This record gives sequence, structure tokens and C-alpha cells, in this order.
Amino acid sequence: MQFNSQIFLSTGTFLAFLAVATGAFGAHFLKTRLSIESLVVYETAVRYQMYHALALILVAFGLHFFYSPWLLTAAWCFLIGTILFSGSLYLLVFSAIRAWGMVTPIGGLFFLMGWLSFFIASLRH
Repeated sequence: MQFNSQIFLSTGTFLAFLAVATGAFGAHFLKTRLSIESLVVYETAVRYQMYHALALILVAFGLHFFYSPWLLTAAWCFLIGTILFSGSLYLLVFSAIRAWGMVTPIGGLFFLMGWLSFFIASLRH
């Protein structure tokens, strides 16, 4: 399962890098260009992206040391959740298409499934 852990470790670290870069972009460039409401949405996207990038890195380390289908499920849920949750918020801010807000809770459900899977993996090891 070395392959899975490497893929998720690389993906997690890249997502964390992007969270820092997008956070800095928001703080220095968008701060004066977005409404307060849009800036709050943007910052929420960045924050949850970072939380779940770190979670993905942690799960990748777990997969490196022992294989668990629950850990693998957690990793996929964190990745899909990040794309759907943070991605939809970024699209909402930059496109002003309110419909993207309907995708955000689906990403949140993936986050919850990821944490539940991680919890189950912790009980079974």
C-alpha cells in the first residue's frame, strides 16, 4: 500500500501549499477587491482546505504503516470533500453563480464521512 500513501501524501502536501498560496493571495490582493461577505466565504474555503490537507497527510502516514480500507476511504473522502467544499466556495466567490453554494454541503458530507472512517480505522488498529 506504499503507492496509496505516496499519492495521498503528495496530494495533501500540494493542497496545503495551495492553501497557503491562496490564503496569501486573499490577504494581499483580494482584501480590497472582494466584499466582506465574499472574503469570509473565501477564507472559509482556504481554512477547510488546509484542515483537510493536513488530515490527508496524517492519513497518508497511517497508510504507510498499516493498510486499512477505512483509512483508504478516509483519504478519498478528504480529497473529494476538499475539491467539492473548497472548490465550490472558490467558484462561488469568483463566478458569483449562487448555485455553486449547493455543492458545498456535499463536500461537507464527504468531510464527515472521512472523519468517521478515520475514527473507525483508529478503533480497529
